[in-house]
Amino acid sequence: MANALRGLLGPATLLLLLGVGGCATEARGELPPWVSARSPANAPLYIRTMGADQQFVELATDAVARRLPAATPEQPTRILALSGGGAGGAFGAGALFGLTQAGTRPDFTVVTGVSAGALIAPFAFLGPSWDPELADSYTSGAGRRVLKMRGLGALFGSSLYAGAPLRELIDHYVTDDLLEAVAIEAAKGRLLLVATTNVDSGQPVIWDLGSIARYGGAGARTQFRDVLVASASVPGIFPPIVMHFRMSGQVYDEAHVDGGVTLPFFVAPQPVDASESMRAAQVFVLIDGPLEERPEATPLQARDIFSRSVATSLHVMMRTKLELEASRAAARGIPLEYTAVPSAYPRHDAFDFSAASMRPLFEYAARCAQRAHLWTEFRQSVPPGPGDGAVAGASTPGVACPADDAQIERLAMASP
Repeated sequence: MANALRGLLGPATLLLLLGVGGCATEARGELPPWVSARSPANAPLYIRTMGADQQFVELATDAVARRLPAATPEQPTRILALSGGGAGGAFGAGALFGLTQAGTRPDFTVVTGVSAGALIAPFAFLGPSWDPELADSYTSGAGRRVLKMRGLGALFGSSLYAGAPLRELIDHYVTDDLLEAVAIEAAKGRLLLVATTNVDSGQPVIWDLGSIARYGGAGARTQFRDVLVASASVPGIFPPIVMHFRMSGQVYDEAHVDGGVTLPFFVAPQPVDASESMRAAQVFVLIDGPLEERPEATPLQARDIFSRSVATSLHVMMRTKLELEASRAAARGIPLEYTAVPSAYPRHDAFDFSAASMRPLFEYAARCAQRAHLWTEFRQSVPPGPGDGAVAGASTPGVACPADDAQIERLAMASP
């Protein structure tokens, strides 16, 4: 991400960050009543789900948790949480592909996604039969044309880059067949959840994509796609997506951007909801990037200092969220396993969507998953000594697989 920020934070971007782009804004109507009714700091997670009347309702996650045992009555409730990471999504895609090849891919009851993780989430939800599409999306270079500069219009609009290429890319993979397959799985009680960020409230919004696939009618594909586009629309880089929907008999418009603005990833239903209504549960967190910056000399120039600081803040936020979710899971006796890109892995640009950049990361993750060197479980133990696990199971010369990386292992020791 730091490399990407260095490339993008040129004069035009800095002007946008300083508010020059704010001089041309689109007039919008009154805010929905719930925007001012909830405190962003204390608002619990709600899931926005569509009913058979094509209207949305917002359900607390504990109410949703009570439905899950019927989805997988003979096995634990398994939750997969996919983080953001831009082109780093190749890591998550490769990991799932490798788990399939090894025959160790769990059947996930719930799949959640944010940003790049949102784009992986439908394929993760549908399982191994959709691996060809998953692999193609991250190894074919299909996303290489996503970044299309808007020229001088960027100074007075909502983004540096046009939104159409990203929308067209996602539209290519969100086919009628995919929606039909998601609807079938959702009817079994499984959940496919994606987070966006409401621009006006500054709050995350979690969308039940399975319900949209089931009940969205003629507009299902467009609404399904728009949620994915919004979740991946990095603010300032891509324009916000205006979501049109019905709730409580009225039509509302909301502007949404990248879910990663408010949630690095999310676990839903939350561990606190795992009462007797949910039997056993397991949580897997797949992070499409490193958990910390690699130490390196940073040029003392404004753009480099700023990009390095932003990247560091994002990694701290990710680690804090991971430790919080591990603590919540541990309090309920729920095992949590996670994986991330080791900081020793060669630095990759989060906005480089070429096959040359993404394919090696995809293959690295796939090989580590095939060798059962992907997951690390939060636990209390003696931290490894210097150099322990430095090369075991490595699939890239000099780079350990995630489960063998000493820095990733040390984070697991921080669990309560």
